[in-house]
Amino acid sequence: MTTVAEGLTFSRTLNENPRSEAEREKILQNPGFGDWFTDHTAVIDYHDGAWHDARIEPYGPIPMDPACSVLHYAQEIFEGLKAYRHADGSIWTFRPEKNAARLKRSAHRLALPQLPEELFLESLKQLVDVDRAWVPDGDGESLYLRPFMFATENFLGVRPSREVSYRVIASPAGNYFGGEVAPVSIWLSEQYARAGRGGTGSAKCGGNYAASLLPQLEAEAHGCKQVLFLDEGAVEELGGMNVFFVYADGRLVTPALSGSILEGVTRDSVLQLGRDRGLEVQERKIMIDEWRDGVESGQITEVFACGTAAVITPIGELKTEKGSVSSPASEVGGVTMSIREELLGIQTGTVEDPHGWLTRLV
Repeated sequence: MTTVAEGLTFSRTLNENPRSEAEREKILQNPGFGDWFTDHTAVIDYHDGAWHDARIEPYGPIPMDPACSVLHYAQEIFEGLKAYRHADGSIWTFRPEKNAARLKRSAHRLALPQLPEELFLESLKQLVDVDRAWVPDGDGESLYLRPFMFATENFLGVRPSREVSYRVIASPAGNYFGGEVAPVSIWLSEQYARAGRGGTGSAKCGGNYAASLLPQLEAEAHGCKQVLFLDEGAVEELGGMNVFFVYADGRLVTPALSGSILEGVTRDSVLQLGRDRGLEVQERKIMIDEWRDGVESGQITEVFACGTAAVITPIGELKTEKGSVSSPASEVGGVTMSIREELLGIQTGTVEDPHGWLTRLV
């Protein structure tokens, strides 16, 4: 047991029927993304105004009453981060304090209790410790960690739930888009919006992603991997990633946080790595016409998307109802891949971590 915040300790009930070593190794040969899950989960309950009963228990179904408030009012938030196995066998994660802080901001917006950072970090350490054999060591592979929190009180009144469950599950992960890194096509959604100002766009909650699923299907119907959302003609973000533009004059530009854009951890890291390279970093409004005109004139030399799951992925084409905007170059851009390689190198321990972004889990 480990003593953590508020006097809580994590108890452990181990899975009596874990996957065999042979089963696990077969899964790790081709993990995909979000298709398989480890043998355990971390859980902390909230009731009577405090957090209780921190524990590791076997992964499995969650008993739920039909009146459970999350089913009716969608009080739910989540996070996403990765655990990486380094060459010496140790396991690390990347900037987890940023995820802990964002979870607290999301909780505030959804009227959920805020989980102390110490409990958030300890839940990751406890789960990775018991399921460390699930952390893959292949190139670009990791163990994806999904902390989430949802309302569990059984009632139909419209008010914040007084009972909440915080949990962490884990899934071995390969390349998000599959195969080698290559430019992807993006569909421009001109009919749907992801979020509005004053809404929940800056919170990482399931409702935002539910709203993106129909336009995502539209994107797939046009042969695209992701969908881009606008706010009155201004570029916002993709369904699950932030977007960046590299300019010929040495600028690195991304849409400014407006209250409807998620404050991504990878986004923040890319901004810092851009500054480290001497690029002029700008966070500002970018109109969709600037994207079109910049590519046509040669001012925009690279476009890429970033997020925890996909890390950094070059955008090769923006498809719209009126035509498409192709990437300025057929090959993967230099700035895009340079930042991607450094970021992945820091995460996996093959490149120096100048900013102290890594936290050891095991």
